Amino acid sequence: MSQDKSREFLHSGNDRDKFKFFFKATLLQQVSDLLDNIRNQLRTAASIVEELEKSISPIMRELDELREKIKNMEHVEEIAQELQDLRKKLAWSWVYDVDKQIEEQNAKIEKLKERIPACQDKIDRNSAKVEELKGQLIDKKAHVTSLMQKTSEVRRMQDELQNKLSLATKEQLELKEEHSRGENLIKKMTGRLKSLEQQIRDIQEQHIRDTQAEESAAEECMKKQQDEIDAARSSVKRLQEEENALAESLSEVSNTINNLTKEVEENERRYRDLCSQIRELQQRQTNKVTAFGGERVLNLLRSIERHHMKFRSPPIGPIGAHVKLVSGDIWALAVDCAIGKLLDAFIVTNHKDSLVLRDCAREANYRNLQIIIYDFAKPRISIPHHLLPSTNHPTTLSVLQSDNPTVLNVLVDMGHAERQVLVQDYEMGKSVAFEQRVQNLKEVYTSDGYRMFYRGSVQTTLPPNRRMRTGRLCSSLDDRIDNIQKEASNIKENIQECKGRKRNAEEARRDVDVRIQSVKRRRLNEDRLLMSKQMKLQDMKNNFAAENNHEPAPNVEEIYEEISQVQDSIQGKELTLEKIKVKLSMAEEKSSDLKRSFESLCDSAEDEMEAIDLAGSELQLIEEKLRSADEERAHYEGIMQQKVLPDIKKAEEEHEELQRNRQENFRKASIICSESEVEALGGCDGATPEQLSSKMNRLKQRNQKESQRYTESIDDLRALHDKKERKILRKQLMYAAFREKLNACERALDLRWNKFQRNASLLKRQLTWQFNGHLRKKGISGHIKVDYEEKVLTVEVKMPQDASGNTVRDTRGLSGGERSFSTLCFALALHEMTEAPFRAMDEFDVFMDAVSRKISLDTLVDFAVAQGSQWIFITPHDISMVKPRERIKKQQMAAPRG
Repeated sequence: MSQDKSREFLHSGNDRDKFKFFFKATLLQQVSDLLDNIRNQLRTAASIVEELEKSISPIMRELDELREKIKNMEHVEEIAQELQDLRKKLAWSWVYDVDKQIEEQNAKIEKLKERIPACQDKIDRNSAKVEELKGQLIDKKAHVTSLMQKTSEVRRMQDELQNKLSLATKEQLELKEEHSRGENLIKKMTGRLKSLEQQIRDIQEQHIRDTQAEESAAEECMKKQQDEIDAARSSVKRLQEEENALAESLSEVSNTINNLTKEVEENERRYRDLCSQIRELQQRQTNKVTAFGGERVLNLLRSIERHHMKFRSPPIGPIGAHVKLVSGDIWALAVDCAIGKLLDAFIVTNHKDSLVLRDCAREANYRNLQIIIYDFAKPRISIPHHLLPSTNHPTTLSVLQSDNPTVLNVLVDMGHAERQVLVQDYEMGKSVAFEQRVQNLKEVYTSDGYRMFYRGSVQTTLPPNRRMRTGRLCSSLDDRIDNIQKEASNIKENIQECKGRKRNAEEARRDVDVRIQSVKRRRLNEDRLLMSKQMKLQDMKNNFAAENNHEPAPNVEEIYEEISQVQDSIQGKELTLEKIKVKLSMAEEKSSDLKRSFESLCDSAEDEMEAIDLAGSELQLIEEKLRSADEERAHYEGIMQQKVLPDIKKAEEEHEELQRNRQENFRKASIICSESEVEALGGCDGATPEQLSSKMNRLKQRNQKESQRYTESIDDLRALHDKKERKILRKQLMYAAFREKLNACERALDLRWNKFQRNASLLKRQLTWQFNGHLRKKGISGHIKVDYEEKVLTVEVKMPQDASGNTVRDTRGLSGGERSFSTLCFALALHEMTEAPFRAMDEFDVFMDAVSRKISLDTLVDFAVAQGSQWIFITPHDISMVKPRERIKKQQMAAPRG
C-alpha cells in the first residue's frame, strides 16, 4: 500500500475493499477461485459422461429383446430337461412310494405290537385278580362252613333246650295239680279239727306262745343272714360298676392307640413323600433336565447322543429344558399345571426321526414317551392381537422365554399356551373365567394351581394336585428344599412324639387290663359267696317251716288221740304239700332259666344267621367278581389270539410283499439313473408317482406347443447376444470408470471445500486474536468481523481514554497516529497468516508521535525476530532506540543534499 493508501485504509468506509484485501492477502481468494474452476470443469465432464451413457440405451433395448427371445427358447430347453428329470424322479418315486408304505407298515406293525404288552398286561392283571379272588373265595367258603357248623350246634342246643323247656313246663303243671289236690284235702281235715279246737284251746294257746318265741329267734337269725346277703350283693354291684368303668377306660385307651397308630402311619407316609421331593429337587439342582423325566430322560439323552447320526435333525427335548420363566417363580406352579406333560415331550422333524427316537426310548427303558413331529424350518408364529385373550392378565406364552422358536410354536399349536390366562388368586380366577366372558380364553390357572374353564354352559373348577408343591420351572430351589426339610423335620419330631404317646398309652392299656382281671376275679368270688349265703338262707327258711309243722304233744290223751290222728294226716299232707311247693318253685325257676337260655340262644342264633347271610352275600359277590375277571381274561386272551396276533402276522406278510416290490422298483430305477442323481435334483419332494406322471404328460404337450413357435437357432441368437453384450459391457465399463473418477474428484473437491471453509473460519478468528493482541501493547482493544457470505470486513477499535466506553466503529474518528498504529496491527496480524521469504515496510510510522513510534518499532522488531523471517524496515525517522543484536542490522543513509 502507498503512504496515502495506508493512511486512508482503515477509515475508507468501504468494508468490501477491506474484505478483498484480507481475502487476497491470506490466499483464500486464490484457493476459492481454483475450487470454483474445478467444480465447473467437473459439471462439464459429468454432462459429457451422462450423454455417453444415454447413447447405449438403444443397444440395451435390442439386447433385452434378444434376451427375451433366448429366454423363451431356453424355456423350451428347460421343459425338455425337466421332462428328463421327471422321468428319473418318476422311476425313483415308485421306490420312495414303496419306502413310505414300508414306513407306514412298520409304524402299523409297531403299533400292533404295542398292543401285545397292553393286552398281556390286562391278561396278567386279570389272572392275578382271578387268583386273588379264588383265594378270597376259599377263605370265605371256609368261613361260611365254620358259621354253618356253629349254626348247626346252636340249632341242636336250641332243640335240646326246647325239649327241656317242654318237660319242665309239663312237670310244673303236674305239680300245680297235685298241690291243688293236697290243699283241698287239708281243708277237709282242718274242718274236722275245728270241733276239737275248743277243748284244747288253752293247750293250743300255750303252744302258740312257745311257737312265737321260736319264730322270733329264727326270724332274727334269718334277718342277720339277709343283711349279709345285701352286703354281698352291694359289693358285687360295686365291683361290676368298677369293672364296667375299667372296660370303658380300656376302650378309650384302645381307640387312642388306634388313632395314634393311624397318625404315625400318615406322618410316615408324608415324611417319605417329602424325602422323595427333597431328593428330586436336589437332583434338579444338579441337572435341570431331571425335572422332566428323572433318570429315564438322562438315559434317553445318552441314547440319542449315541445314535445321533441316524437323525436327520437332532431332536429337541425335553421341552421343559428349553424354556424358562421371564417374571420370576411366581407363575411356576400355574405354568406347570397348564402345560403339564407337554414339558416332558420331545420334538422331531419327520416321521423317520420319530421312529429312531422311539427306538432310543425303548433302549433307555423310557415308556410312553410323547413325541411331537413338527417342521423345524417353520418361523416363529406371529399371533394377531385380536386372537389373544382380551384381558390384561398374562398368558402362559407371555411368561415363557425360549431361544428356540420351534419350542414356542409347539406350545402354541399343541398346548394352546397363548389362550391360557394366569391370575393371582382363586377369586380373581373365578371372575376372569366365569364372569368377565373373556374372548379367546380357553382356561384360567391360579398361582396356587387351581384350574377353571367354561365348556358350554358348565362351569368347571379343578383343585390343585396335592403332590405338586412347586413348578418344575422354578429356579430358586434352595429355599424350597430348606422349607421341605424343615417340614420333614417337624413331621419326624411329630412321629417320635406320637410313638412316645403310643407307648405310654399301651402301658396304660396293660395296667387297665391287669386291673380289670383283678376286679373280675374279686367279682366272681363275691358272686360265689353271695350264692352260698342265699342258699344258706333258703335252708334256714325251709327248716323253720318244717319245725312249725310239728304239733305240741297232747296233754289230754282222749282229746288228742283223735286230733293226733287227724293232725298226723294233716301233717303228712302238709309235708307232702310243702315238698310239692318246693318242687314247684324249683320247676318254675328251672323253666324261667330255660326260657332265658332259650331266648339268649335264639338271639345268638339270629346273629349267627345274619352273619351267615352276610357271608353268603359276600361269597356271591366274590363269585360274581371271579366270574367277571375270568370272562374278562378270556375276552383279552381271545382278542390276543383272534385279532392282535393275526393282525400282526398279516401286517408282517404285507411288509414282506412291500420289500419285494421295493427291490423290483429299485432295480428298474437304477437302470434309468442312480439315486444320487435324483437326490442332486432335489428328490421327489413328496410327490406321488401319479402326480409325476400327470405332470410329465402336461409338460410333453407344452413342449410340443412351444417348439413350433420358434424357427431360429438358439446358438446364433446367443452368439449375437454375446457380441452385443461384450460391446455394451466395454462401453459400460469405460463410462463407469469415467463416472467413478468423476465421483472421486467430486468427493475430493467436497473434502477440500470443507477444509477451505474450516481454514477460512480459523483464519477469521486468528486475525481477530492477533489484531487485538497487537493493539493491547498500546492499551487499545479492538475486534475484526469477517462475513464470508456478504463478503465484508468490519474493524472496531476502543480507545482507553474514551470515557463513554463506546466502541469506535468509524476509524475516521481516530487521530492520524492511532490510525497508523491500528493499520500496523492489522498488517502484522495478516503477516502471521501468510508466508514470504522476505518482507519490507516503508514509512510505517508516519503521523505517529514519539511514543506510538517507539511502541510500533518495538512491536515490529520483536515480531520479526519471533517469526525468524527476513524483514526490511524503511523510515525517515530516528531509529536509535533499536538496539543492535545478532539478527538486527541498522543502516543509515546520508542526508540528501540541500
